[in-house]
Amino acid sequence: MEELRIEANGNLGPIDSSRIPRYAGAATYARLPRLDQVAKADVTLVGVPFDSGVSYRPGARFGSNHIREASRLLRPYNPAWDVSPFENIQVADAGDMAVNPFNINEAIETIQQNALDLTASGSKLVTLGGDHTIALPLLRAAAERAGEPVAMLHFDAHLDTWDTYFGAEYTHGTPFRRAVEEGILDTEAISHIGTRGPLYGKKDLDDDHRFGFGIVTSADVYYQGVLETVAKVRDRIGNRPLYISVDIDVLDPAHAPGTGTPEAGGITSRELLEIIRGFRGMNLVGADVVEVAPAYDHADITGVAASHVAYELVTLMADRAVEGDRFGAATGYAAQALGQESRRPAGFATPASPRVQSGVSQ
Repeated sequence: MEELRIEANGNLGPIDSSRIPRYAGAATYARLPRLDQVAKADVTLVGVPFDSGVSYRPGARFGSNHIREASRLLRPYNPAWDVSPFENIQVADAGDMAVNPFNINEAIETIQQNALDLTASGSKLVTLGGDHTIALPLLRAAAERAGEPVAMLHFDAHLDTWDTYFGAEYTHGTPFRRAVEEGILDTEAISHIGTRGPLYGKKDLDDDHRFGFGIVTSADVYYQGVLETVAKVRDRIGNRPLYISVDIDVLDPAHAPGTGTPEAGGITSRELLEIIRGFRGMNLVGADVVEVAPAYDHADITGVAASHVAYELVTLMADRAVEGDRFGAATGYAAQALGQESRRPAGFATPASPRVQSGVSQ
């Protein structure tokens, strides 16, 4: 059957949903072409169906395909950016990595090598998990490709900087401690966003601060607002090569019930998407969306949220490829607010929050 794809600027885009209904056909992310259907991809999406590092509810191994199914609803034009990401660059879906579910060490090595292979021609990677264990090998590959330690923004209810769990060094709660120990993170430019909930002890926070992480809690996002949150993070990261890791449990369970370790009091899907949009112009070199466990989802709420998060990450990469460093040099609250608003088309402008308008500053 002819696929009837949209084509623009020499890029092969998604299947045309005005000619083939969105619910029809095999699912790739956003109905994009498979990697083997294009000569070269600027951005590659890949699934990692692995959840052997979870400590509570399993099921994230099914997350990548759940996100793909939910992404059928996505459309090629992103009005929040005034960008058509699949026209700006070639984006393709590489399918799923083949990883050993019974050997974490082997799986980590496989993921790292696959990530290096997929980025060998200069493509950037957006990975659909899978549990958060996979972030470590992805960061290793990103740092190797960048030729230096990378900055990182980590969206999560949890710190994921624990040492071991039942003696295991590699779990979904330890990837960023290992990454700091291995020297693949730029500890002058790493932050958690959306953390909340009880910890095992104050030492958890002490260790995290010692590693260099900044923390923006979910309560901080609520009280300070999105733009102030973005400004603080942008000022810290600058134009360093940036990796973004999104654990879907950063969202409140009302917005993302389908995850393994939910915590009450999270940020909203709107806040998460707007924060990512606030990073426009930053040097994003890789990203992941993890911990989607469809067995606990309701009406595809979590899958839809995760598919939109990935869409914003792809748009961020596509916009940077075309616009270059247009907003990369912008620092401070005012510069970010102007940069964010100046590119929004009429009808999609987002006013500053009441707290920002009243003069609350960093």
